[in-house]
Amino acid sequence: MGNRRSTRLTNDFSKKIDNHLYALALFFLHYNFVRQHKSLNKLTPAMAAGITKELWSMKRIAEEIEARPPKPGKRGPYKKGVRAA
Repeated sequence: MGNRRSTRLTNDFSKKIDNHLYALALFFLHYNFVRQHKSLNKLTPAMAAGITKELWSMKRIAEEIEARPPKPGKRGPYKKGVRAA
């Protein structure tokens, strides 16, 4: 119930599959690295599993996303008859 992206009756519903996947990735990242769980003695699931030793913040997640190199764009159209010197 923490994520309503899959329900068509809400404003959060994603019509594009890419947006849906990005939203789910952010949700799971927050759930596992940022949110402290009472059942785990105020640890995150990632800390309990030994993946990380510190509590992450949303600012750190945003910085990690910004630090990724951009995907290469599409190449331009092939122009017949133009030769490189």
